[in-house]
Amino acid sequence: MYDATLKQSSLNKFPAQSNRLSWAARATIAFYLPFEKSSANIAPVSFFNLCIRTCLYSSQTECDLEKGLEMRKWVLSGILATEEAYLSHLEALLLPMKPLKAAATTSQPVLTVAQIETIFFKVPELYEIHKEFYDGLLPRVQQWSHHQRVGDLFQKLASQLGVYRAFLDNYELAVETAEKCCQANSQFAEISENLKVRSPKDCKDTAKNSLEALLYKPVDRVTRSTLVLHDLLKHTPTSHPDHPLLQDALRISQNFLSSINEETTSRRQSLAGKKGENRQLLKDSFMVELVEGTRKLRHVFLFTDLLLCAKLKKQIGGKNQQYDCKWYIPLTELTFQGPEDTEPLAIPQVSDEELDAVKVKISHLRSEIQREKRANKGSKVIDRLRKKLSEQESLLLLTSPSMPLRLFNKNGKSYSFLISSDYERSEWREIIREQQQKCVKTPSLTSMELQMLTSSCLKLQTVHNIPLKDESSGLYGFLNVIVHSASGLKQSLNLYCTLEVDSFGFFLNKAKTRVYRYTTEPKWNEEFEIELEGSQTLRLLCYEKSYNRTKLNKEDGDSTDRIIGKGQILLDAQILQGKDWQRTVIPMNGVEVKLSMKFTSREFSLKRMPSEKPMGVFGVKISTVTKRERSKVPYIVRQCLEEIERRGMEEVGIYRVSGVATDIQALKTAFDTNNKDVSVMMSEMDVNAIAGTLKLYFRELPEPLFTDELYPNFAGGITLTDSVAKESCMLNLLLSLPEPNLVTFLFLLDHLKRVAEKESVNKMSLHNLATVFGPTLLRPAEKDSKIPSNPTQPISMGDSWSLEVMAQVQVLLYFLQLETIPTPDSKRQSILFSTEV
Repeated sequence: MYDATLKQSSLNKFPAQSNRLSWAARATIAFYLPFEKSSANIAPVSFFNLCIRTCLYSSQTECDLEKGLEMRKWVLSGILATEEAYLSHLEALLLPMKPLKAAATTSQPVLTVAQIETIFFKVPELYEIHKEFYDGLLPRVQQWSHHQRVGDLFQKLASQLGVYRAFLDNYELAVETAEKCCQANSQFAEISENLKVRSPKDCKDTAKNSLEALLYKPVDRVTRSTLVLHDLLKHTPTSHPDHPLLQDALRISQNFLSSINEETTSRRQSLAGKKGENRQLLKDSFMVELVEGTRKLRHVFLFTDLLLCAKLKKQIGGKNQQYDCKWYIPLTELTFQGPEDTEPLAIPQVSDEELDAVKVKISHLRSEIQREKRANKGSKVIDRLRKKLSEQESLLLLTSPSMPLRLFNKNGKSYSFLISSDYERSEWREIIREQQQKCVKTPSLTSMELQMLTSSCLKLQTVHNIPLKDESSGLYGFLNVIVHSASGLKQSLNLYCTLEVDSFGFFLNKAKTRVYRYTTEPKWNEEFEIELEGSQTLRLLCYEKSYNRTKLNKEDGDSTDRIIGKGQILLDAQILQGKDWQRTVIPMNGVEVKLSMKFTSREFSLKRMPSEKPMGVFGVKISTVTKRERSKVPYIVRQCLEEIERRGMEEVGIYRVSGVATDIQALKTAFDTNNKDVSVMMSEMDVNAIAGTLKLYFRELPEPLFTDELYPNFAGGITLTDSVAKESCMLNLLLSLPEPNLVTFLFLLDHLKRVAEKESVNKMSLHNLATVFGPTLLRPAEKDSKIPSNPTQPISMGDSWSLEVMAQVQVLLYFLQLETIPTPDSKRQSILFSTEV
């Protein structure tokens, strides 16, 4: 017997530990307490601590065991859910099989009996196997206890993998037969593209799947069988009766998969020596294919003897990718020019507003990922955000490109891709033409060879992800570029250059030199100011100008000018940062173009510095200028808009394409000095320089047109969801502007709407115009700005800036889209609501 008081008081010495002990552990301590003082070899406290540690370990082990058994239930619940989904896919496959078999014995069969048996080979057997497994597992999980056994069900399922072997051996033939039947029979083609799969959660809901996609489900299911068993064994104690049964099932599954892989390897080796042993990958890229008027995301692989267009079938966390070949063309049968009667390509356009919405989501997600990283959140949260980001980046890639690249097979079939830039289009044509001169005729590939080649693309691919660049290393600000001259031309040509920079991974044309007529040594010496938004690369393309408008370039469809050469420069902040110009040479096909560059970060380029001159208009308050001129709209604004409306309304990219910087500076000086000949100067200058002068005037105002004070209210008002409240708020804020600002804005607004009416010619939509002018007319006060002071700051700062710019664009776009705006005369009567948001 032992003293109960001693027992309790000893436990009370360790209140923190004793509260964590199970009843069994407490009983163990109580049992050993009588021996505490009588033990000669062990100090009383040490002995007691040993008891505590032993019992704590025992308690922790029990707790871990309990959690493991509980986890086992959740693993099995997950297996049930996947089995239910898999059964619904098999049911969808079986659904058309019965009517097809019934029709096969009629006078007008859709498919023959042999074709049906080939396509749906072993599918009924697979359904029965998994239905039996599901029906056995469901009640056991529903009536769950930690002693519940399920190992016998998994062992039986593994023993039936022989049916999968038969299915896999027939799989290629099934897919090939289905494809041929679709081509031969439109009714079956319609059926095979619209197989309905019921939702496991709600049988009333259905989703459409193709026959090809459903036939792949058993292939995917068998390759994942070992993963399921690994998870289940991980949470099954070795003492549990299920453990040996699950181990046996895992052994059978692993042996089965090993045998399948060995057979595939031996088949691949036997075929490698026959054809394609010298085939190499030259280039690959994500591209957008136009299929019956619909944009489709593809991965295109250019080999030394053929061009292969594939679809990425599956991607889970960057693993388990599979490519599905859509088509291929031997290079000896590929041409860029189609028949004379080839119809123009109708390209489905996506609105700039939709593209902008996707960019906003991308910026938000990038910022959120950075925040989660800084907060040291779990990898699951970040992985989920990255998955969403990948989806939005894929959507932007799918919807952005609009420049056609058409390919023709000599048998008459054509394929169309959409490219984002003339640079990429030219690059693809050049490498294909160069390789066509080297390659020999390629024999047709068998179905097995084609599948092997497509599978090899997973290892050969050089582009693994959607090609959106991480803008954390991009530059924000303005890049001044002087295009000096070109040398190395072997014949006299009419030449001009264009400049492109990237944003969100896509390139936009930002500037264009004048055409230097008929020379081998053009000397442009033209300076351009290009706005950078997370840009990393500057591209230069050199064109020969064609003045024969009747000569249509059949390859481009919309251009008669020919690319002479192209090149690019990486924009390195460390090299460009500084006041000095950086000279460089871009080599292109034997021709060299000389450039000078100077970068100004946005922090400094957008600082509004009031003019120190007593007169002048640039850098002077708009109210001061209008008062001095005794006008409601500054003379510079009226003159520039008048000249642009006279001869620039049909200029492609008006306001977006940069004007020559020297011309802009000359006009700036003329307006500042009140030069009487300014109208004559303008009539002789490129219209893009006049547009650039107008933008520079608004950018150099000491305070933006929408004022520092009202900017936060405009930024808040545009986010209101109620349309009536938004209109009242935005109009009220607009009419709260100082009168010179308001009248000037309405004058400009009216002009921009007229420019957008010519969108079909000048390619400048309301959204494009808002993108150009929004960040110029609206700007937060410097103390409130989110502009990164360092152009290479982390992405979160760059994305904050992107989001701020997009808000500015949305404010201007809102006013551009309004049909009517109250005139200044009714300003006082229109103030019915508070300006506070």
